[in-house]
Amino acid sequence: MRPQRYPVKLSEAERETLRVIISKGKATARSIRRAHILLMADENRLGGKIKDETIASQLQVNKNTVLNVRKAYTRHDLQEAIQRKKRTTPPVPPKVTGELEAKIIALSCSEPPAGRSRWTLRLLSQKVVELQYIDSISYDTIDRVLKKNELKPHLRKCWCIPPEQNAAFVAAMEDVLDVYQQPYDANCPVVCMDEKPYQLLDEARRPIPMKPAKPLCQDSEYIRNGTCSIFIFTEPLAGFRHVAVRERRTRMEWAEQVRELLDVYYKDSPKIKLVMDNLNTHTIASLYQAFDPQTARRLAKRLEIHYTPKHGSWLNIAEIELSAMTKQCLERRIPSIETLASELSEWEHHRNSSQKTVDWQFTTEDARVKLKRLYPQFLS
Repeated sequence: MRPQRYPVKLSEAERETLRVIISKGKATARSIRRAHILLMADENRLGGKIKDETIASQLQVNKNTVLNVRKAYTRHDLQEAIQRKKRTTPPVPPKVTGELEAKIIALSCSEPPAGRSRWTLRLLSQKVVELQYIDSISYDTIDRVLKKNELKPHLRKCWCIPPEQNAAFVAAMEDVLDVYQQPYDANCPVVCMDEKPYQLLDEARRPIPMKPAKPLCQDSEYIRNGTCSIFIFTEPLAGFRHVAVRERRTRMEWAEQVRELLDVYYKDSPKIKLVMDNLNTHTIASLYQAFDPQTARRLAKRLEIHYTPKHGSWLNIAEIELSAMTKQCLERRIPSIETLASELSEWEHHRNSSQKTVDWQFTTEDARVKLKRLYPQFLS
């Protein structure tokens, strides 16, 4: 039988050292695996020698790994065989130092150059070299720095930012939030109102219908047919909403919608709590401008108006319905007011039939914690 290359013949002390390494479990996985290889490759072990193929199969390692462990033990010693070889050359310093990373972060958070709307990866890499922060750097490296620090200069978010410490804002906010927390009352339901401008568009050419593996093809050219205004009223607790389309958004249109709301849809309710944005047309004066004094006063006495604060239109639940309506019905070209009114009527009927309600969770207590910075006085 041909003698084993790089034979392993452990002493009793070496075998004990390897057993300690395996049993304590404090060594690295690599060292523990190599200790197992040496113990199985030991020619002095009880049961005789084991082939390298068998060792590799049982320990689920490559045969060359077994050979390398044998070689390291034979040529050096036990420690060299189980421990990772120490680096002989100094490590290569990272290209992006902490100082350079800080400069890249500051640059990405600054205003983009003239003629550019935002920073891109290539633009940042060019600017870093131009400012002589470094001789050269790839946009992939810039990308890694931005991802590491969770920076996304290509994104923009839009929301209403209220001013700091504004008593008028928190007063109107808490008033609306208290209204939302009240239980359902059929004699005085809570109704939210909002409106949305809409542009009427017609197709310049007939679209090509969808086919298997091919989406609907729509010409980029279109015909403008003017604009209109969409009014929506919703009662969150009842799952009811009403949508109307008017040519304009003036005091007269708002007053007509309020009269329809009170005299048609809520004729049996003595009063309604109307939540809406504080626009110049949303006033009792609009009723007097549109109707005779007796009618205006009759309608006004049935309204309990609660205005959302400026920069706080997100407090209007009707905006949630507008968002759903836009995604489900309006994201397409609609050529005329008649067609728009017909489509919205179908959408309203379907949504009312399914009794879609809004479960508003944000309360005054939440506002005093999460929006604490808006309150003029410190809240304990």
